[in-house]
Amino acid sequence: MNYRVKLNDFEGPLDLLLFFIRRDQLDIYNIPIAQITAEFLEYVRLIRALDLEIAGEFIVMAATLMHIKVRMLLPHEQTIDDLLPEDDPRKELADRLAEYAQFKEAAHKFQCLEEEGSQLFYRSNFKLDERNYVSLEDEHLINVSLIDLITAFKNVMERLEPTSYHDVKRINVTIEEQIDYLNQIMKDRKELHFLELVEQIHDKIRLVVTFIAMLELIKRNMLKVYTTGRYNDFIISKYDGESDGNVERTADET
Repeated sequence: MNYRVKLNDFEGPLDLLLFFIRRDQLDIYNIPIAQITAEFLEYVRLIRALDLEIAGEFIVMAATLMHIKVRMLLPHEQTIDDLLPEDDPRKELADRLAEYAQFKEAAHKFQCLEEEGSQLFYRSNFKLDERNYVSLEDEHLINVSLIDLITAFKNVMERLEPTSYHDVKRINVTIEEQIDYLNQIMKDRKELHFLELVEQIHDKIRLVVTFIAMLELIKRNMLKVYTTGRYNDFIISKYDGESDGNVERTADET
């Protein structure tokens, strides 16, 4: 089963690294490589566990980070802080990140212009200075990215009590069963908060399968997810037939 999720603000491993750097207010050209590598690998493990198609490019970046980390651990005549910029093992990655950040910022500006343009309408007998703007609600919903989904999922998993290694039990649950479960929940509901969905799930295996089932329904254009900016939560709603750019359907889907 393959998933290809197109993200609004998280397009791959460089975007994830940039997210870490901006979140911790780090200098791109002075990356704490050990810290970033450890956190990056944690997300890669989660992505691989969910069997997402994008895992491959993240594994390549993880290998790059490990290579840089090893080079920095090798003995140098100078300390890493005294190295010339061109000799710093992090320089190539930092240059890529800086360039990516510039393109990302430019893309964001174009997106803002497009959104402003979509709120602009003209009358059929308009004058050049007559414009009607569509006002937005005070707390409008914005598209959620995969990193938001994974972060919320990761935090829910961490809150669950660790499974005892001495009490092994088999949980018979399938993705299709959880798809039916989600469809039944959403049958008479317009929307549902993610935390409300998972609060009744007390074992990690069922939670993982439910999360994958939700991704499958997003891929099938049966559900969509939004966030209102609240940390670790988002809104699940039925897909209304309007494309919001959050999921990219590909020709090789089966």
